[in-house]
Amino acid sequence: MQGFPGGLPDLAHLQATMNAIEHACSLIQMHMNPAEAESVIASLHSSHMPYQTCRFIIETSKVPNARFQAAGAIGDAAIREWGILIDENKRSLIIFCLQYVMEHASAPDAYVQSKVSAVAARLLKRGWLEFPEAEKAAILFEVKQSILGNHGSGPQFVGINFVESLVSEFSPSTSSDLGLPREFHEQCQSFLEMNYLKEFYCWAQAALLSVSNKILEHPTSVPEEKVCSAALRLMFQILNWDFKHTANEPDNSHSRINTLTSGIRHDAVMLKKFDHSLVKPGPTWNDVLISSGHTSWLLNFYATLREKCSYDTLWIDSPIAVSARQLIVQLCSLAGAVFPSDNGETQIKHIALILSAIIQWIDPPDVISASIQSGQSESEFIDGCHALLSMASLTSAMLFDNLLTSVRPYGTIHVLSSLTSEVVKILTVNQDEEETWSADALDILLETWSVTLGQMDGDKTILPHDRVFAASSLFNTIVESHLKAAADSALDENDDTEYFHASVSKRDERLASYALIARAAADMTVPFLVRLFSERFSLLSQRISGNESTRTLEELYWLLLITGHVLTDSGEGETALVPEALQAGFLNVVEAVHHPVVALSWSIIQFSRQCLDTEMRSMYFSPRLMEAVIWFLARWVATYLLPLDTRKEQISTTYHDDGSQHESQFSRKILLTFAVEHNQVDFVLDSVVRISAATLTLYPGENELQALTCQKLLAALVRHKQISVRLLLLDSWRDLARAFANERALFSVNARIQRSLAETLVCAASFIKDSEASAQYLRDLLGPIVACLVDNSSRNDLKAVAQQADAIYMVSCLLERLRGAARATQPRTQKALFEMGHSMMNPLLTLLEAYKNQSAVVYLILKFVVDFVDGQVVYLGAKETTILINFCLRLLQIYSCNNIGKISLSLSTSLRSEAQVEKYKDLRALLQLLTNICSKDLVDFSSVGDDENTTDISEDIDVFEKCLSAVNALASYHFKQRSAGKEGLNAQTVESQGSNGKLQESITSHFLRLLMQLLLFEDFRMELAGSAADALLPLLLCEQDLYQRLVQELLERQPIPALKSRLASAFHSLTSSNQLSSSLNRPNRQRFRKNLHEFLVEVSGFMRIK
Repeated sequence: MQGFPGGLPDLAHLQATMNAIEHACSLIQMHMNPAEAESVIASLHSSHMPYQTCRFIIETSKVPNARFQAAGAIGDAAIREWGILIDENKRSLIIFCLQYVMEHASAPDAYVQSKVSAVAARLLKRGWLEFPEAEKAAILFEVKQSILGNHGSGPQFVGINFVESLVSEFSPSTSSDLGLPREFHEQCQSFLEMNYLKEFYCWAQAALLSVSNKILEHPTSVPEEKVCSAALRLMFQILNWDFKHTANEPDNSHSRINTLTSGIRHDAVMLKKFDHSLVKPGPTWNDVLISSGHTSWLLNFYATLREKCSYDTLWIDSPIAVSARQLIVQLCSLAGAVFPSDNGETQIKHIALILSAIIQWIDPPDVISASIQSGQSESEFIDGCHALLSMASLTSAMLFDNLLTSVRPYGTIHVLSSLTSEVVKILTVNQDEEETWSADALDILLETWSVTLGQMDGDKTILPHDRVFAASSLFNTIVESHLKAAADSALDENDDTEYFHASVSKRDERLASYALIARAAADMTVPFLVRLFSERFSLLSQRISGNESTRTLEELYWLLLITGHVLTDSGEGETALVPEALQAGFLNVVEAVHHPVVALSWSIIQFSRQCLDTEMRSMYFSPRLMEAVIWFLARWVATYLLPLDTRKEQISTTYHDDGSQHESQFSRKILLTFAVEHNQVDFVLDSVVRISAATLTLYPGENELQALTCQKLLAALVRHKQISVRLLLLDSWRDLARAFANERALFSVNARIQRSLAETLVCAASFIKDSEASAQYLRDLLGPIVACLVDNSSRNDLKAVAQQADAIYMVSCLLERLRGAARATQPRTQKALFEMGHSMMNPLLTLLEAYKNQSAVVYLILKFVVDFVDGQVVYLGAKETTILINFCLRLLQIYSCNNIGKISLSLSTSLRSEAQVEKYKDLRALLQLLTNICSKDLVDFSSVGDDENTTDISEDIDVFEKCLSAVNALASYHFKQRSAGKEGLNAQTVESQGSNGKLQESITSHFLRLLMQLLLFEDFRMELAGSAADALLPLLLCEQDLYQRLVQELLERQPIPALKSRLASAFHSLTSSNQLSSSLNRPNRQRFRKNLHEFLVEVSGFMRIK
């Protein structure tokens, strides 16, 4: 071929190379000498100008893998040597690849043709911005002719496959590495989208039309089906494109109003489990996708083909069927300006048209599920569920329900309810089977319910009564199916039914979705739960035993879980509120005694109290059931036990247009006040504390149960002043505190759980009004613990007994308790806690020396000091600060003497391994301590977060963020000392590797070099830009001369004038924009954060490449 790169070929050399590559491929295939074989293949990929050799192998070799490797070598070499190839060479490589795949379109080894085609696409993209438009148009014209079928079905398939590879290359998310700036990829993406993407779609449509009649008319399978599948797959891929140039998109600022008037949503719905984005190709695509009747034709084509192949049970999973359904589901997500501005009318017709076709895939549910269980493929059913989810995410609940009424006597929600009921029944019967189709379908259907009902926000008028009844019937089916499964699982000998385990996140996700369905019909579903729970509770009250009691307990376990989700939200990270749907319901209830939520709540609390009865506990309350009890109480207390005055803002917030707001207020007020009226708070609190004490003392070794008790239930009690004040007056609380301080029983609890318990008990003291009373409470609570630690440190035989297991365990428990107390520091308790810490300073140093060979104890001492300093440092005066800093310096000195040489920062890359992270826990703690100490001196801009060190932030962001914070604290301290005329850290030097060997430089110089290297050349994460800015600013102010030299060196190494100018401008803006000054006050730090963010955005496109 004229213009093909490389010298004149030596036939003997070509033959020898081909033989070597073929032999290497055969070795790999037989798993013999893989290292040697890979070395031979790698030499071909890395060799200079291998094009003639690769061409010879591709055209001559009988070994498909050899041809595959040769094609890859052409692509790798061309990208690597692109700068030395002339334009004719580049075109020749692309044309050779295309001609080869066209000429060998019918070859049996399709993966080789796909590889060669992908190489052509990669090279065409590499030269896209260089080649004249006429040359690109000529190449694509030949491809178009093939796709239109002018050269036969073989080249037609190959042409479609090439365009598919081309679209994949031009999409940044799937493009190959070309060694070019991000801007290159973005320019190619933009050019293809604006000039060719729609044209490619039309070519695929034409190819589909050219073969469709033959496929439909022929009674059996024909070769054209391969072309049809490829065309459908290409169309799907194009609609999966991340469209950027969608002009004339509607203004979404009034999307809520638009949704109310048309029922069409204009905002993308964030789904919990599934990736979902709206397909918005823009108005220029209207003629291809909408007005041409394309969707209708596709639906009719699939329906006809489906009917034709109904005899073939395997057809549903054939490439043509799968590709067609993928495209249909993708068309469900069309949105935006591709539809005309007619208040959503055309889009509604479009969605309804698709629904009327795909309803056959999913309805009637019982018939379809029976066929699936008999061996029919589930893929069509799953695709139908996905289509429903896409439609629900684009429409209001009312519109979604009405979409089906034109072709069915019932609405879409009725179908959704029937589908979910059927799937739940199947799933609960087959619960032990892994990854069943019913589990996948249920996830999709529950997501659809969440999208649909999530738009209701407690508005009971949004759905008619029959739709609400459908939700109620579905929830009843869900509960009954799961209760049966729970009862049946009670008799299973294998205790591996993870679905019913109390802490499984997947189960919680499903229960939360079930709860949303229940709340949509709360007037019917909550009374249903009341009846079910009361029936099971009454059975236990009759002291039943044997299999009957086991089944009942499993049912109660599941009822506790689902009821907890219905009555409460998780509240993680938020203030727990009574669900709005429950507040807006129950319009006919005017007295608390008749309110279903109240009745259900008291029934469960009374049931929970039965565990305090010795006989009932031994008969029924297993650790697993207690986990469910504690979990429920923790959520219920956080939601319903707050006094009314903290909830005033919730009253009178929801109104209805049907005159029912007055009745709604009765129900709303009942739910917000029933737990605090008639002295019920003290009864509930006393019950909760006594139950908690029982789990901590009567269930030894049950770490999960005890962790739930301390970290969820008891922690919820001390979050609010009104509850904490009442807690402190209870005998049960005082008994718990006394047992914690003086009795050995709670030492059997896991040490970390003891830390949580200590934190909770100390938190309660912050709500005692009288400071002396608060201090006395803490002295009573912590005094014995401190005394025990001091006594241990002063023993004459400390060195002898320190290494004994029981002594190590006791000291560890004491330190964990003190850590919990330190972490609960509040203004009211700070002074008493400081006095406690002060009394332990010398004993802690003694223990640090005694346990220097016990890394776990050393780490706990360091962590206690870190937490103690962190809690105290902002409150201390000069005298107390001096005491604290002197103590920390002595501690660091002792630690350094005992551990020098054991930790190396040069090994920080080993933090990629979680196991290796454990070796650096001491270092992490020390960096935290250094930052906390420094932040006292720099209180005007205290550092954010904790401190650590690593160079691979992609593996451990937390570690790196801590390191940045430590650098920030040290550099800021140095700058402040320098500004005051003091030496600062100048005396401290670091040995670094420079261009002329090792050099000595200051700490701030060293960190400035490292940080600039990271920002400009390493895998830096933008979420760390704020922390990086805080560390970089004081370094720049301390080392301005070095910074200017580094910038100048960087600019001199930039060979491209345009990029050099951009880089210089970016560096200038970094230190001069936004009125930046030579200060470390908060406003200046905020300005520098903004400057650094803009700098990184500007340079990331050409400093880091893909």
